[in-house]
Parts: sequence; C-alpha cells; structure tokens
Amino acid sequence: MKIAVMGAAGRMGRELVRAIASAPGCIVSGGTEASGNPCVGRDIGEVAGIEPTGTRISDDAASVIAGADAILDFTSPKATVDFSRLAAKARAVHVIGTTGFDAATEAAIADAATKTVVIKAGNMSLGVNLLVELTRKVAAALGPDYDIEILEMHHRMKVDAPSGTALMLGNAAADGRSVNLDRAAVRVRDGHTGPRGEGDIGFATLRGGNVVGDHTVIFAGDGERIELTHRATDRGIFARGAVKAAIWGKGRAPGLYSMADVLGI
Repeated sequence: MKIAVMGAAGRMGRELVRAIASAPGCIVSGGTEASGNPCVGRDIGEVAGIEPTGTRISDDAASVIAGADAILDFTSPKATVDFSRLAAKARAVHVIGTTGFDAATEAAIADAATKTVVIKAGNMSLGVNLLVELTRKVAAALGPDYDIEILEMHHRMKVDAPSGTALMLGNAAADGRSVNLDRAAVRVRDGHTGPRGEGDIGFATLRGGNVVGDHTVIFAGDGERIELTHRATDRGIFARGAVKAAIWGKGRAPGLYSMADVLGI
C-alpha cells in the first residue's frame, strides 16, 4: 500500500515515515513540506532517521497525493482542509490526526468525506480510544451526581487547547449523559466564578516540557472520586495507529470514520 506523509519533516511526520517503513505491505510513496522548508528535496527516509528510500520530500502536495493510496496528516487545520480536497479528488484515504478545527473546517472535511474515505480522530492510540469508551459508560452509569473534570497536559510547543483528545473525552462524557458538550463545557475559570454549575463538564489545560500527552477524566462525587487516566510516553503509538487506520480504510466506501470504527469498539 502506497502511503504518503503530509508535513514529513516535522516531529510527528518523521514518526509516521518510520511507522510506514516498518509496516508489512506498506511503502512510503511520498511526503510533503511547505515551499522553502530546508528538507524539501531531501530523501524522506534520511530525514526520518532511517535508511534512504529513494523518495524525496516535495512541496507539490497535489502530485504526492495523486500518487498515494492513502495520506497521513498531522499538520494544521488550514493545511488539512487543503489536503482533504486533493485527497477527495484522488480518492485517497485521508487519515487525519490534526486537531484544533472550527465549525467551518469541520464542514469542509465532512464534505470531502462524501467523495473518499476520511478517518479522523483527536488521538490514534488504542489506549485512548478505549478510555473514550470507558468515559462514555462511566458517565452514563454515574449520572449528574458526579462532577466531571478533564485534565490534560502536553509539551510546551502544542498550540491548541483543550487538546483534541480532551475534547474527544468531553464529547464521550456528554454523550453518556445525553447532553450537548457545547452547552455543558466550562473551559476557563478565573476570578470569582461562583459555585460549580450542576452538570458542568470542566476542562483544565497544562503545558510544559516534552510531555507527549497525559489525560485524566475525574468523576468527583460526595465521599469518593473515580479517575480514568491515560499517559502516552512514545509518539510511535499515534503513528502506528494512523498506519493501521490507513490499511483499514483502503477499499471502503466514502465516509467520515473514527478510530472507534477502525478498532471495532
């Protein structure tokens, strides 16, 4: 299977290249970077720290996507929307690990999914997707007597908050309670806030160091507290999940899928 990497010279891009190269039946068919990036023209394997592949990083996304069965995309919302249009035209599977979308960019991706397979998740790891399902079940079982708080921490370079994974967890908690997250979410507390609102789903964001990703969902009741936690220590788990998603998506009907679909949970 020919798989290309968008943003191939970045930290996550290099992980993705290594994951494809080590996956049976898969080859790195190409990779992109923005014009002017010093890695454009370099061998994609060399940039990723593995054996040279003979494939060079390009700034021509259209040609790279046209030559791929699937693309792996952990870039930025604007770039992802551009890639989604090209992937739809080429009928290439588009695996999206990008986070930080707004309503307009979400709509653009949904439109692309009417023409090709799009697999989009705020987190590609098996453990996190299991945590999402557990959060949904626990929220439904405990009900509104337990306050829900979601705590996440990432490295100092992460630019969006809350993280895509934290929002996945928030949506799962809201779904478990049959409420709308947009109405229940509390993302900022500062100054004299008054007491916590009944049914609020709170978010707290920490940034620092080189933390790959820590997420905890807290269910706080009177006299007891339940905490569900996932800690990622290796970005390779996300890359391997993305490759698994690409393989799963090949040959499927166009549509917008999640990692829960890929994993059958």
